[in-house]
Amino acid sequence: MSLGTFEDLKVWKRGCRLAVDVCGRLRDSKDFALKDQMTRSSISVPSNIAEGAERDSPGDFKHFLRIAKGSCAELRTQLYIYKALIPDSPNTDKWIGETKEIAAMLQGLIQSVDANRINEDPSHYQVGNETDSEN
Repeated sequence: MSLGTFEDLKVWKRGCRLAVDVCGRLRDSKDFALKDQMTRSSISVPSNIAEGAERDSPGDFKHFLRIAKGSCAELRTQLYIYKALIPDSPNTDKWIGETKEIAAMLQGLIQSVDANRINEDPSHYQVGNETDSEN
């Protein structure tokens, strides 16, 4: 199985951007319990993608991709709670949408690993019309 490096995966890049956005927005939050849960789950998404990609086993990679997908769902749940507590908070709906797209990308990557279709071009692990100016 070959995929280059985890840094090549658009889903990892988007997960990192989401984590930076969420952590940055919550930096000064006084709601320490929710802040802690949201920052941990947001950081867990790209971290588990990276950890799985660095394992030398398709089974391990899929396992960590599933953990990342679970963390993505956890973050989405916390965002719904955050939105209910702070309805005028900017970006919450955008972040909820981003978690849905990242989860779909992760599912596609899991299916690709299952079908043994990993190749050197990870660009097909994106959904919608997302463009990545970093590439």
